[in-house]
Amino acid sequence: MAETAKTFICVSNFFKGGAFLTELKKLGNKVYLITSENLRDKPWPFAYIDEIFYMPGQDLDWNMDHLLLGVANLMKSNKVESIVALDDYDVEKATFLRENLRIPGMGQTTGRFFRDKLAMRMKAKSSGVLVPEFAALFNDDEINHFADTVPAPWVLKPRSEASANGIIKVEDKESLWHHIHALEENRIRYLVEQFKPGDVFHADGLNLEGKTLFCTVSRYLSTPMEISQGGGIFRSANLPYKSEDDKAINKANSEVMKAFGMKSGATHTEFIKSKEDGKIYFLETSSRVGGAHLAEMVEAATGVNLWEEWARIEDSLAKGYKYKLPKVRKDYAGIVLTLSKFEQPDLSEFNDPEVYFRVPLEYHAGLIVKAKTQERVLALLDDYAERLTTGFSSVAQQEQLKKFH
Repeated sequence: MAETAKTFICVSNFFKGGAFLTELKKLGNKVYLITSENLRDKPWPFAYIDEIFYMPGQDLDWNMDHLLLGVANLMKSNKVESIVALDDYDVEKATFLRENLRIPGMGQTTGRFFRDKLAMRMKAKSSGVLVPEFAALFNDDEINHFADTVPAPWVLKPRSEASANGIIKVEDKESLWHHIHALEENRIRYLVEQFKPGDVFHADGLNLEGKTLFCTVSRYLSTPMEISQGGGIFRSANLPYKSEDDKAINKANSEVMKAFGMKSGATHTEFIKSKEDGKIYFLETSSRVGGAHLAEMVEAATGVNLWEEWARIEDSLAKGYKYKLPKVRKDYAGIVLTLSKFEQPDLSEFNDPEVYFRVPLEYHAGLIVKAKTQERVLALLDDYAERLTTGFSSVAQQEQLKKFH
């Protein structure tokens, strides 16, 4: 391994990626973090960060010209090897910086395939990847043709928001147009898509030089959309290895990565298995580690820490040595998570030996369990979901989107 330290700039609008930052520094690099001023007091791994720069506001409030000038000033005395986006909403910022400063890595065109849900669907469809029927909201005739030819229900989706934020489900053409008119000029920031009932899966992977090195497939037992629309308990668990669904989604994930031009890094991609025809359809992807503590769930099942391995991949690319994936276990794990009515919920009653991780977020109650069989994991998740619903769970109203990416 080359010993020369490299300089990395990491960008994050949210408090996440501590393991990534720590591992990069342990590998002998200079690590800078750009984050939001209101995250100054979060417990970042300060001992492993050379310097933190704070931007006023959060996310869309950032002044991109100031960001560019600040990074350019930093580059006067540092040869920057890589700029890394740690969260979905940072992808545009990182691609903007790379393009302007000619830093290697994902550019703005490829970046859109991992942020813009309309770009994702158009690219997937043109590449032969199955996607639910969809339409942009640019042209009235195209919208009417979609509504007249594609059976309802449908969903209106913000093109560049994360998870299930801002999704609107509609049942008929009249309601569709009502919501489109209500969006006013923001209609161009949405698309309409056929809602396909079925099981929703997520594939969490690591990629290097255009090849998928690692991918674990899990099924949402209650989906992010269901939680955002009606509240409740979020749950997910990884699939039996080499099962039909596991093999099918691994194959579909590789097809998406190839079509979208993914080179190196972590990805989180969602698919749905239609109840109607049993086929696997692509939903969306992102060039990041999955949120909602799915990284800890993947680590519980496989022993692979996605954040740390992503850092090692970036280090290997910067220093020119061959990256080697650690040995992968094939255990089973699952997560159960809910908003809590308590700021610091006492989860001591959940004391089974299979408990692997307790979610440390305020006003959240959540646990990750691991076991040798999926049956045991699912039994624990069912039990815990019922107990959390009775004693801890709270529901928050979904916020209306007012600012768009």
